[in-house]
Amino acid sequence: RPTQAVCVPAIHLHMTAATMQVSQKDFQKAQEQLKLLKKDPGNEIKLKLYALFKQATEGPCNAPKPGMLDFVKKAKWDAWNSLGNLSQDDARQKYAELVSSLISAESARQKKEASPEEGRHDGYETLIVTTKNNITKIMFNRPDRKNAINHQMYREIIKALEEAGKNDSTIAVITGNGDYYSSGNDLSNFTNVQPGEMEKMAKEGAVLLKDFVGHFIDFPKPLIAVVNGPAIGICVTVLGLCDLVYASDRATFHSPFSQLGQSPEGCSSYLFPKIMGLAKASEMLLFNKKLTAAEACAQGLVTEVFPDSSFQKEVWARLEAFASLPKNSLAVSKQLLRSTEKEKLHAVNSRECEVLIERWLSDECINAIVSFFQRKSKL
Repeated sequence: RPTQAVCVPAIHLHMTAATMQVSQKDFQKAQEQLKLLKKDPGNEIKLKLYALFKQATEGPCNAPKPGMLDFVKKAKWDAWNSLGNLSQDDARQKYAELVSSLISAESARQKKEASPEEGRHDGYETLIVTTKNNITKIMFNRPDRKNAINHQMYREIIKALEEAGKNDSTIAVITGNGDYYSSGNDLSNFTNVQPGEMEKMAKEGAVLLKDFVGHFIDFPKPLIAVVNGPAIGICVTVLGLCDLVYASDRATFHSPFSQLGQSPEGCSSYLFPKIMGLAKASEMLLFNKKLTAAEACAQGLVTEVFPDSSFQKEVWARLEAFASLPKNSLAVSKQLLRSTEKEKLHAVNSRECEVLIERWLSDECINAIVSFFQRKSKL
């Protein structure tokens, strides 16, 4: 009995030490593996990694809470603090598991890209752009971020529209990869800005947005939106500049500008009242009403709604039929339909961007974005 009593804890201590040693080894290996990642995993994942690293090396959050307007430090502090009393061993383990999953996902993506899709265009990281059967398809490809549009994605969409406007395709199609069409502006566009650089950020953002919307206004061929899931913000407002909008019955349409202290863009302040009437446009643009696909169709924003189960099959059969029509006839006819409005649309785009600069620099907008991140961090 006495011998047994001594042996059991000795074995237990030996196993615990071995487990801790393996955990520390895995943790150090994970830190090295993380440096090998080629693609930015996104702010949400980076915050998790930061928090787990701090918890693993220092224990529970012991830093003073940053000020409200220091978005980056506040987000890091919230992430670390949210781990509570998670042990350092468990934090090391979770860190290693998260890095391992990122490495596996990137490896799978690289294998897929090694055998590229037919007609795929090179030079895009946030989009998949292909030309096949006389159709150039521009697919938002940040599914892990709900296809939120960051600065790089804005520039790549501009580039894709320029290419599609000049190549031999008959029509161009915009759609989303994954469950979302697009969740709109990536609000991390607003977070990595020092207080003294706010005005510069606002002006540069407005220039980029004006150029982006301008490419939709000037696009020379039929442009069709295939809305595969929820759509928010800028990707909703530019739908008024598309020639057709097909939607899955699980799509929703939301432009929460006043909720974020901002104002309409994408020429929606002019086109939405024309499309759906002033009262319905005000519900959406002023009072943040989210429309179902059926409601958006009834109000004229969406051309037709399809059951999600047959959405891709039905829509692409129709698009391929459109793409077989005479290309020059379609382009000339589109220009006739749009030419009388072009000058007006460019003027509206300029004015909307001027107002947005004022909004982005206002305390009201800054406070609304801070509140948004606070709500998000509590979820």
